[in-house]
Amino acid sequence: MAVCIAVIAKENYPLYIRSVPTQGELKFHYTVHTSLDVVEEKISGVGKALADQRELYLGLLYPTEDYKVYGYVTNSKVKFVIVVDSSNTSLRDNEIRSMFRKLHNSFTDVMCNPFYNPGDPIQSKGHQTAQTHLPGNF
Repeated sequence: MAVCIAVIAKENYPLYIRSVPTQGELKFHYTVHTSLDVVEEKISGVGKALADQRELYLGLLYPTEDYKVYGYVTNSKVKFVIVVDSSNTSLRDNEIRSMFRKLHNSFTDVMCNPFYNPGDPIQSKGHQTAQTHLPGNF
């Protein structure tokens, strides 16, 4: 089950962070922020093949004792981070990819809204509703 979902702007400030256990929200902010270093390492890898650069899904960024952190980067360098409870062993890699695809589609819908100013925090109810229907039951 996904316990935290974050959308991070190109300049590495959060556009949207939502966590399920709200009492540990600061811990998830820290986890997402520290995962950005790993994301930067993966997307700036020297000597990558051209086919690898088109891959948006970064995979498992790093595991902790309680959580696994996954990453995804759009072509415009907006980063998506999903933190999953590590006790959930039934969640497969293709399900994580599906969660990121749905999150990316929801983000695209927000960006296409003529009333949204790019760079502002995302407060769309449609974006939040789309996240409740993710395969990880967020």
